[in-house]
Amino acid sequence: MTIIDGNNLLWALRQSFDEREIVSEIELCRVLSQYFSQIGEPGQIVFDGSGPSDKSQFDTVGHLEVFFAGFKNDSDTVIEEKITVNTAPRRLTVVSSDRRLRKAASARQAASLKSEEFWTQVRRELGRRKPRVKEPDEKRQGLSEGETDKWLEAFGLDE
Repeated sequence: MTIIDGNNLLWALRQSFDEREIVSEIELCRVLSQYFSQIGEPGQIVFDGSGPSDKSQFDTVGHLEVFFAGFKNDSDTVIEEKITVNTAPRRLTVVSSDRRLRKAASARQAASLKSEEFWTQVRRELGRRKPRVKEPDEKRQGLSEGETDKWLEAFGLDE
């Protein structure tokens, strides 16, 4: 499981990578959804504030749970709570360049990555081509006459 400090990652994208195509929470979430789908791991992202009034766009984001801290909390506090209640902290990765969150992760023996390091990893993974799965030769050749007879017999169609 990976928990991401959303605003921290957005800030890092603007400062370090000059990512012009990712300027909003939803755009970032779509890219991260692709990433988590590709690596086959669950992910969560937490943003400050209450987010846009219409959150329906986030309903279409799969492979990533999206949270907004609200007006009474900030994302750091929400992430710290998630770290504290996590039942398997050694399998947890926290993404933030914020020392407070990295310290909280370390206290629970969870891994932590700075936002810049994580984004480099995301870009690398999404840039890789998926290996093509080779179809078995039998798919193109079809069944042998003997195999066909066995299937016809198994289904009672050998008349």
